[in-house]
Amino acid sequence: METYIIVLLCIASFFAGFVDAIVGGGGLIQTPIAMILMPNLAVSSIIGSLKIPAFSGTSFAAFQYLKKVQMNWKLLSIMAIVAFCSAYLGSSLLVIVSNDFMKPLLLVVLTLLAIYTFSKKNFGQHQEKSLSKNKMLCYAILMSICIGFYDGFIGPGTGSFLVVGFVAILGFDFLHASANAKMVNLATNFGSICLFVLKGKIIWAFALPMAVCNAFGGWLGAKLAIKKGNGFIRIFFLIVVIGTLLRFGYDVFFK
Repeated sequence: METYIIVLLCIASFFAGFVDAIVGGGGLIQTPIAMILMPNLAVSSIIGSLKIPAFSGTSFAAFQYLKKVQMNWKLLSIMAIVAFCSAYLGSSLLVIVSNDFMKPLLLVVLTLLAIYTFSKKNFGQHQEKSLSKNKMLCYAILMSICIGFYDGFIGPGTGSFLVVGFVAILGFDFLHASANAKMVNLATNFGSICLFVLKGKIIWAFALPMAVCNAFGGWLGAKLAIKKGNGFIRIFFLIVVIGTLLRFGYDVFFK
């Protein structure tokens, strides 16, 4: 592999880690760039290899959040186990079928999500404690199944969907949602990595240097999110959702 390709991938990985640490969606940066720079590789090999930097960046971001933000460890443990299994199944399916048919549906979902977040100014600004423990557990498990499978099967935007789930369904504010989402995202990434390693799909030559850059971006992004708080994260979230929307819109209508 040419050196300049690895350098470009590493730059993309740094920015992906930075964005992902704040609101998720780092895959929207590094996945299309990797596809463009390595058009002859199988999609499953590219996505499988990119799980390594994604896991690395999420780990460093999670560590920063752990020092400053309180976590619901009982809930997170259950969500992580369910998300791990769902992501493994999603990646198993990706190895044998195409995921293009999901993009029109995601386009509609993201459009509604962007409109809702923009119009509801208080969305994610405060924690809501209205759910009972049993309801919160049920919703959390369903969320982990759906988003875990999505991450294994499609990938880009998973962190953003997790943040939305924690805010809209479980009643977290943006800062706590971002922090807790990182822990679940670690589990989904690890589930996919296990499958792709077993299938021999990971190309370590670019996965490892990208992992270093993604980790640095994740560390920096998490520190900024903690410092700036909910208002900053909401704005950043809207930018990432709109970026995701444009990406899937291009895939559906022009690609």
